[in-house]
Amino acid sequence: MSAHIPNHRPEPDAVLTDIADYVLDYRIDSNLAYETARNCLIDTLGCGLEALDYPACTKLMGPIIPGTIVPNGAKVPGTQFQLDPVQAAFNIGAMIRWLDFNDTWLAAEWGHPSDNLGGILAVADWMSRTAVANGKPPLLMRDVLTAMIKAHEIQGCLALENSFNRVGLDHVVLVKVATTAVVAQMLGLSRDEIINAVSLAWVDGQSLRTYRHAPNTGSRKSWAAGDATARGVRLALMAAKGEMGYPSVLTAKTWGFYDVLFKGQPFRFQRPYGHYVMENILFKISFPAEFHSQTAVEAAMTLHERLKAMGKSADDIAAVTIRTHEACIRIIDKQGPLNNPADRDHCIQYMVAAPLIFGRLTAADYEDNIAVDPRIDTLRGVITCVEEPAFTADYHDPDKRSIANAMTVILKDGTKLDEVVVEYPIGHKRRRKDGIPLLEAKFRTNLNRRFPTRQQDVILKVSLDQRALEAMPVHEYVDLYVI
Repeated sequence: MSAHIPNHRPEPDAVLTDIADYVLDYRIDSNLAYETARNCLIDTLGCGLEALDYPACTKLMGPIIPGTIVPNGAKVPGTQFQLDPVQAAFNIGAMIRWLDFNDTWLAAEWGHPSDNLGGILAVADWMSRTAVANGKPPLLMRDVLTAMIKAHEIQGCLALENSFNRVGLDHVVLVKVATTAVVAQMLGLSRDEIINAVSLAWVDGQSLRTYRHAPNTGSRKSWAAGDATARGVRLALMAAKGEMGYPSVLTAKTWGFYDVLFKGQPFRFQRPYGHYVMENILFKISFPAEFHSQTAVEAAMTLHERLKAMGKSADDIAAVTIRTHEACIRIIDKQGPLNNPADRDHCIQYMVAAPLIFGRLTAADYEDNIAVDPRIDTLRGVITCVEEPAFTADYHDPDKRSIANAMTVILKDGTKLDEVVVEYPIGHKRRRKDGIPLLEAKFRTNLNRRFPTRQQDVILKVSLDQRALEAMPVHEYVDLYVI
C-alpha cells in the first residue's frame, strides 16, 4: 500500500515570514548605515561606469530586441538606454559586477550585496517616472538607500552561517532573494504577496558555481548577478499580479530547498535582520581583485617597493609563500593555464604576480595583452599558499571579520625579505577613515571616464552631500548619468 502524502497547505516557512516582516516593518535609525549606503551607491555606480570601457560587457547592454521603446522606462547610467525594469536591472547589475570591483561580504558564504542595486535602481527609476507621468510624487533617493540597506542585510545575514558554495550553488541565489523582497516592498505588495514573491525566488532554478572555478571559469560570473537581480524584479512583478506562492518551499519533505539542494540542513542565523551588514560592508577600493586576495595584493605592492629600494625586481625572486585563510585557498589558489580575464581575476598567484612585477593591479592587467608577458606565469609558478588557522578563525569572527594574508619573498641569492602581514584591507570598516577619501577619488576617476567636466561636477555635488542626495527624486538623480 502507498502512503498518502498530506495535502494540507502549511503555514509559510519562518524564513519567508521573517524576510517579509523585515522589509515591511523594520525602521532603520542608523545614520552610519545611510552614510555607508550613500558611499556604496556611488562606488557601485562608478564600477559600472568603468565596466562600460570593456566591449565584453557592453555587448550585453541594451534591450533584448534592438529598438524596443519603453515609455517611462528605467534608464541605464552611462548609456542612452531606457528599458523595462527587468532588462534595466540586468544591464545595471551586469555592469556594476563586471570588473569584480564593487563591495563584498565575506562569511560562511561570500558575495556582493550591492549587486542588488541593479534591481533596486531600475524599479525605483521606473516607478518614479511613471508616478510623475501620472501626476504623483516620485520616489526619493532615500528610498533607494533604504532598499539597499535592507537588501544588504537580507543577503548578508543569510550568508553569515550558511555556505551555498559548499553544496555547489552560486551566491547569486541570495541576490535574487534579497532583490525580490525589497522590490516587492517598493511595489507596495502586501505581506502575503511578499511571502509569495520570496518563495518564488527560492523555488526558482539556482545557478551552479562551476563558472567561477577551474576548469570552467568564464565570463558568466560577471553577469550572473545581473541575471539574478533581474530575475528578482520579474518574480516580484509576477507576485504583484497575484501569482501564488509556495509556503513550505524550504522545508517541504523531499521536494523543498533544504532536501533537494542543501543536504537536508535548515538555514542557521547568527543575528536578526537590522542594519549590521551595510555598516560592516567591505569596499574594494584599490584593486579590482577577488576580495580574499585584497590584502595579499596590498602586501605585494609593499614588497614591490622594497625590491626597488634594494635595486632588485621580480626577476630576482626565487619563491613566494602566502600564509592565508581557508576560503582563499578554496576559491582562488590556482595553478595551470589561465584562459581568460575571468580566470585571472580569480587566481591569487596572478593577482600577486602582477603587482610584484609592475607595481600595479588594474582591470586592464587581466586582459590578454598583459597576460602574455612570460614573467607572470614564471612568477606564478613559484608562489605557494598555505593555510594559517589563526587567519581562518579571525575571518569568521564576527568582531574581527579580517581577511588576512601574509607574504614572504625569498630571492635567488638566498636573501629572505621580512614577512609583510596585512590583516584588514583598505575597504574594511576598521579602515574607513583612510578608505573613504580613496573611495571618493575612485568615484571621481570613474566619472571622468564617461562624462564631461561640468556633468561630473553636478553629479559630485549631490552625490557627496548626504541630505541633498536623500531628498532628490530618483529619476532626476539617474538623469544626471545620461550620456
